[in-house]
Order: sequence, then C-alpha cells, then structure tokens
Amino acid sequence: MQWTGQVYADCPTVSAHTYIEAPPERVWALVSDIRLMPRLSSELREVEWLDGATAAECGTRFVGRNAHPAYGSWETTSTVMECEAPRRFCWAVGDPGHPAGRWRFTLTPEGSGTVLEQWAQMGPGPSGLTYAIEAMPDKEQKIVFVRLREFEAGMLANLAAIKTLAEDGD
Repeated sequence: MQWTGQVYADCPTVSAHTYIEAPPERVWALVSDIRLMPRLSSELREVEWLDGATAAECGTRFVGRNAHPAYGSWETTSTVMECEAPRRFCWAVGDPGHPAGRWRFTLTPEGSGTVLEQWAQMGPGPSGLTYAIEAMPDKEQKIVFVRLREFEAGMLANLAAIKTLAEDGD
C-alpha cells in the first residue's frame, strides 16, 4: 500500500485478493460464516448473531468483540447489507445509514477456481479511530495510513487462511 495522504472524511478504502483453487460455493461457505472469522483475525476475538439469526441474510445483525494493542478492546454491532450467495457478502459496522466502516467479500469464478477479494472502507461514521484523530489532528493522514496498512495486512492473512481451508477441504 502506498501513501495516499487521505483523511478519514475521504472514506478511504483498501482491498486485497487471491486466487483459490476451489469453486465459489466452497469459498462462500467460509466467508459467509462469521463464526470462522475470529480464528483468522488478529483483532476480532468473538462474534455472535443477534435477534435469533443463525446465518447471513440481508438485514441480519451480529456483534463483534475486538482487541488491539493501541486501541484497547471494543464491541461493535454490524448489519449484513448484501448477501448474494456465492458472489458477495457485505456488512456495515455501526449505524447502517452512517457506518463506522464497511467490509465486503467478493467472489468471482475464474477457471476451475475463485478470485476472492476482501475490501474495507473507513467511515463515514465515527469509529475508534476518530478518537485517535481528535487527540492528534496533525497526524490524521499518518493515523489513517497506518490503520489502512493494518487492514491490508489482516486481509492478506485472512485470504491466505481461507485459501488453505478451501483448497484443503477443511
């Protein structure tokens, strides 16, 4: 990821992708299972469906509990915004109309496998990063850049783990 000089109000995005030698349906079963994600993430510690939901559908909500050495521990409620099996799974963190962020997996068939992309957007709603920026407004661009790099590193690790699970059939 290269320096962009973006600020939080720009709603900066980051993405990563990989090719997986497995059909989209196999990959979909992994990326749409929110209970798998804490096993893959260095920040997400646990998740649970809310309101009696048991699987991803548009409008379902889940809570995520996170921890980061610099930001401490926090909890968010996310709403599934898109759930088009086996192509697209997207959720908004916080208020769906003004989210703290959006996350998405996109699956594209290619040959005998799948190209899997993970994408994230910061903002436009306030998040934990907002407080760091308010405390050090002169460092906003650097704070945003460092956080985007952390997102990217996490995505690359997620994609590698999903690739292994999908290709090994575990």
